[in-house]
Amino acid sequence: MAHGKTQGLRLVVMRHAKSDWDSDAKSDHERPLNHRGQREAPAVGALLRKKGYRPDLVLSSDSVRTRETWERMSDELEGASVVFDATLYLAGVEAVREAASKHANDMAAARTVMVLGHNPGWEEMVRSLSGHRLDLKTAHAAVLESRKGDATWVESLADDGGFELVEVVRPAD
Repeated sequence: MAHGKTQGLRLVVMRHAKSDWDSDAKSDHERPLNHRGQREAPAVGALLRKKGYRPDLVLSSDSVRTRETWERMSDELEGASVVFDATLYLAGVEAVREAASKHANDMAAARTVMVLGHNPGWEEMVRSLSGHRLDLKTAHAAVLESRKGDATWVESLADDGGFELVEVVRPAD
């Protein structure tokens, strides 16, 4: 698929930046970013903007590390609105499909939506939606484009294989 394609919908499946396993967080949900994650999140945001993948809407897990990832990259992706949704914590494709239905009005005007969350669900989602297996490491973003030209988000996400993997954006790129 051509990088500059303008029809269809684009889904950016991003895993949170590197978290701090040595923090004093009381739970996995409360674990913050480490120093590397704090550096990589804005770098990936800048790359997404530079490559033309700025999201109109971000649907994010409500964990501390996903909130901090978004906070650190949001200046690079100015103009995107964000919804923190508890159902996306440690979730996969089914939870994203449900979130798309729940937020259909917010998504209706969005050409590019980013989902910001966790593994293993995000790797499984990329495989389900595009047929590609990949290692979605921390702060990596898989860019997918819908194969259904004029479909809604709910329609595009409904079927396995409905998206094509365009590229994976990495902080070291």
